Amino acid sequence: MNVFKSLITGAALSVAVATSAFAAGVDLNASSTGLALQGYDPVAYFTDGAPTKGSWKITSAYNDATYRFATEEHKAAFEADPEAYLPEYGGYCAFGAAMGFKFDGDPTHWKIVDGELFLNISQDVQERWVADIPGFIEKADANWTTIADKDPASLQ
Repeated sequence: MNVFKSLITGAALSVAVATSAFAAGVDLNASSTGLALQGYDPVAYFTDGAPTKGSWKITSAYNDATYRFATEEHKAAFEADPEAYLPEYGGYCAFGAAMGFKFDGDPTHWKIVDGELFLNISQDVQERWVADIPGFIEKADANWTTIADKDPASLQ
């Protein structure tokens, strides 16, 4: 009977997670299961200075997305002030947003600027972005007001 109960609970959890992904909207770059940042710990960028995979055992939900953390301390910091750790442009590529597109941000291509986390799609793109960070942030901020609620495919 315990096996049956575990299967039902697991199925219900899967449906709940999948449903939250659809509720997250298009302004957040999350997987089809609602996992944000491809499972990387958003706090680690600020505390450890490096992208760090989070544990599936240490999670928190925010804005209908699931975030993973490397430590309980990181989870507590996030829960105390989630907005301080979220990537800009919903985790989409900062350079792409500057160009008016929404491309997946790669959590291994990142930079913190003025206390904000920015992701880019690749090393090459990040190198272009770094050449004029203030200018690209200005363009991305302006574009984000019109593209945030649009499906990425509709911008192609």
